[in-house]
Amino acid sequence: MDVSEKMNRRTALQTLAAAGALAPQPAPAPPPDQPRIATPAGADSGSLYPLIETIAARNEYTHSFLGPRFTSVDAYRSEGRAAAFAALGPRPDPVDPRPEIVDRRDMGAFIREKVIFSTTRDFRVPAYVHIPKNLKGRAPAIVDLHSHGGMFIFGKEKVIDMGANHPAMTVYHQANYAGRPTATELARRGYVVITIDAFPFGERRLMEDVDLRFGWERSKYSVEDVKHLNSKCRAKEDTVVKSLTYAGQVWPGITAWDDIRTVDYLCTRPEVDPKRIGCVGVSFGGWRSLFLNGLDDRIAAGCVVGFMSTVKPMIRKHVDTHSFVHFVPGLHRCLDLPDVVALRAPKPLLVLQCRRDGLFPLAGMEESVRKLAAIYEKAGAPASFTSRFFDVPHIFDVEMQEVAFQWFDQRLKG
Repeated sequence: MDVSEKMNRRTALQTLAAAGALAPQPAPAPPPDQPRIATPAGADSGSLYPLIETIAARNEYTHSFLGPRFTSVDAYRSEGRAAAFAALGPRPDPVDPRPEIVDRRDMGAFIREKVIFSTTRDFRVPAYVHIPKNLKGRAPAIVDLHSHGGMFIFGKEKVIDMGANHPAMTVYHQANYAGRPTATELARRGYVVITIDAFPFGERRLMEDVDLRFGWERSKYSVEDVKHLNSKCRAKEDTVVKSLTYAGQVWPGITAWDDIRTVDYLCTRPEVDPKRIGCVGVSFGGWRSLFLNGLDDRIAAGCVVGFMSTVKPMIRKHVDTHSFVHFVPGLHRCLDLPDVVALRAPKPLLVLQCRRDGLFPLAGMEESVRKLAAIYEKAGAPASFTSRFFDVPHIFDVEMQEVAFQWFDQRLKG
């Protein structure tokens, strides 16, 4: 082998060696996760709960009347309502309700009207209005706010004995109102009562394309149809929230403004004394009553049933028990739930709670009562706040109704 051949062989070997050195090597294992002690949190948010709890603990509710910021209840009301309205999203301009009575029936002790009216430029809202017979002058009125209960197919009918009720509503009335829906009972007692379909319940519900085969007329639904369609609506709550967010709206804001605009319409009724308007509701209806009470001065007497707690104790295990509609983005930097309803102070407020209510922590319910009592004390009106616990699960039964109705009688019929 001559010199040139040796050099060519050496060059080839060097080339091959270099190629081998550059060949892909097995990747090293990634660095391990940062060490952390994994312990059960016993919380809806799992391992994130300790962090969320830390964040919540720093929140001092800047607009609470119990803080040092306010000495005047008027200033608290003004700034607190501004914060609440800001969290609820766009404020719709007042509109002419343009009511249309589409049905009117004599129900014996009262007349029942089905009315469609405008709450905003976007919404025409269906409602039932109950007018007692033989009224002598303008009468007191109640805005009866229906509950959620996972029942989207029906809304306003939840608080009404229609005479011929859908079988699904018969079951619902028994489970949530001990068989005595509140609106018709209040009408029998001499109140003009209005109940609307909250968004998106009843005639305002969501229907997927695939379910249009069931038709829109609910009286034709079987109980199984109602169960099926309800399950579809429940699964679409997050879709409603996300779609409204892209539309620049907030679901709780739509609800709150519809209820306020319902008072607008009620005040146009010739049967109604606008100075004697009350509101009542249980569960989601209690949430709606909480906000309507706190945000509308025209509510002379307000009752909240089965929806009152401070929110910090709810974060551990009472988040997943509630609908998306109960969560108002940004609100709880400024106000706790008792702070919101107390924006009505010193006007009369009744809070009825269920001691065995699985939707709320008992500690939070008890704390809310103490907080409300302290706010009304600071507002100089301790006697205007009344609360009571009942040893029952989440319900607005006949005993509770009697307490609420007698309380309304004392404040709206005098």
